[in-house]
Amino acid sequence: MSIVPTSIRTPIPGRPMPTTGWRSRDYLPHRDETNIIQHVTFRLADSLPSKLVARWREELQITPDLDAYDPRQLELRRRIEKYEDAGHGACWLRRPEIAELVQNALLHFDGERYRLLEWCIMPNHVHALLMPVNGHLLKDIIHSWKSYTAHVAKKQLNLDAPFWMIEYHDRYIRNDRHLGIVRDYIRQNPVAAGLVKTAESWSHGSAGVPPAISEAGETPALPCQKPPAIPT
Repeated sequence: MSIVPTSIRTPIPGRPMPTTGWRSRDYLPHRDETNIIQHVTFRLADSLPSKLVARWREELQITPDLDAYDPRQLELRRRIEKYEDAGHGACWLRRPEIAELVQNALLHFDGERYRLLEWCIMPNHVHALLMPVNGHLLKDIIHSWKSYTAHVAKKQLNLDAPFWMIEYHDRYIRNDRHLGIVRDYIRQNPVAAGLVKTAESWSHGSAGVPPAISEAGETPALPCQKPPAIPT
């Protein structure tokens, strides 16, 4: 049985995006509905210079109304992924205690506000595959993760600068084939970046968590012990 909700609609090139459920901040459109699976990436503030992205967008002639699946948009995402996997910036998430903080935050409301299908904490960015439920919106879920972890991490690191990049990137899952591709991409990201030899060796991701926390092929269960309360 397909686990991708039948309400998911594939955008048609050349047609405007539906207004219901879509919002926009800066140049990135976001789909904000419950019960659709989304792949979210958010990054540390110093991981990807905005001037570099602007230059790439100019080179690729990307305009705000360009379809999300246009080859130029795909090339932009490829460049961004390659750049961030190279480990630019301070890479605070490489520190085990900071990665653990973020991982606990992702798991905290799993099964209550969202279903967390996959996740991976990379040195300077985070991937999460989730489906918001019970009326909770993606923007609020992301805000909760980022505000709580930034508050705690900045105290631990004695930082007086932004921790996370303001914007985040999200793509909704179109069908089961797309779902499989994204799940594999998230699990294999540390391997592709040359950080480990096997996905299971990466301790801060769904591929490497103990069986008590996540069962293969299933939605990860809540951890046995929850971290301190995360502000809503």
